[in-house]
Amino acid sequence: MKTQTVDAILNRALTGTDISPEEGVALLKQTEPAAIAAIRQTADELRRRQAGETVTYIINRNINFTNICEQHCSFCAFRRDDAEEGAFWLDAGKILEKATDAVRQDATEICMQGGLNPQAKVAGSSLSFYLQLVKIIKDEFPQLHLHAFSPQEVQFIAREDGLSYADVIVALRDAGVGSMPGTAAEVLEDRVRRIICPEKLDSNTWLEIVETAHRLGLPTTSTMLCGHIETPEEQISHLEKLRLLQQTAIDRQYPVRISEFILLPFVGEMAPAPLRRRVGRDQPLLADTLLLTAVSRIFLGNWIANHQPSWVKLGLAGATEALKWGCNDIGGTLMEEHITTMAGAQGGSCQTAEALQAAIHSLGRPDRQRDTLYRPLSVLSAGC
Repeated sequence: MKTQTVDAILNRALTGTDISPEEGVALLKQTEPAAIAAIRQTADELRRRQAGETVTYIINRNINFTNICEQHCSFCAFRRDDAEEGAFWLDAGKILEKATDAVRQDATEICMQGGLNPQAKVAGSSLSFYLQLVKIIKDEFPQLHLHAFSPQEVQFIAREDGLSYADVIVALRDAGVGSMPGTAAEVLEDRVRRIICPEKLDSNTWLEIVETAHRLGLPTTSTMLCGHIETPEEQISHLEKLRLLQQTAIDRQYPVRISEFILLPFVGEMAPAPLRRRVGRDQPLLADTLLLTAVSRIFLGNWIANHQPSWVKLGLAGATEALKWGCNDIGGTLMEEHITTMAGAQGGSCQTAEALQAAIHSLGRPDRQRDTLYRPLSVLSAGC
């Protein structure tokens, strides 16, 4: 595509017009430095208009309650079979210990997800097991926001107990889950899913569960696992599905919607060999991730204002660079990250609030601590 055509697309975006999927693909296929620079500048300007100059962050903790999983996703180095070396299943005491440590470090959020373990039942019920996880934390720390259980986990619970997705979501919401992670989306194209995660829920089911969560008052986030076998067309198709999902929540006046979009570039160093060999690299390509970051802002920004890089996958320096390419949030302290670290990521498993603040200030931009739903909080301090 000629530079002037790229300029026309970017100029339309700057007027507040949604670009088309074809235009999004055209931007992703740019290789000329001048065109890529123009895409970055446009994404940064749209970020400024849609989210402001302040860069936000959250003090939070990950708790992965088990890595025992019935599925065998080809990008996952985290999962284990029951009784396999390295398999774990946290008891109530260990979960409460981790939550207590998080509160001691001023966390406002616990992000909790885990493998799909058919043995995880209470009185024969999977839902009861998950409700028990919520109770362990919320009984002791009702002030903590629990960001927990992906659409895949909702589908798993519903399947195991013969329930509807709505039944599961209402039970989790009423027990104290405050929002749903938009993970397990990977790429919302079933050609890709049949290769990298054939046992996972399909694209339409993921979209159905997230829309149901919005209808029932449970906010969600959204993600894309990028940089493996997907094409630019499939990347844009994924973004288009998210955009339509958000438009549906607004048009139907659902009480909540998607709060943020996060790119999760593939880390293959310790991933299962077939996909690692097919992709041909161990770590994400920063340049590719940054271009997709910018195009995501241009494509989604009118509908999803908050965009976040993954410092776990890109490193803090790479995530800081992404703040120049359309991101307005640098993520959370996490305190303990297993899934990406076990895949061979070099970004680390914890950041202090001070380290996140310093990264933001290195760009000459102000910082602000937020809660899970992007409401501002007073600045606190958290260590690893």
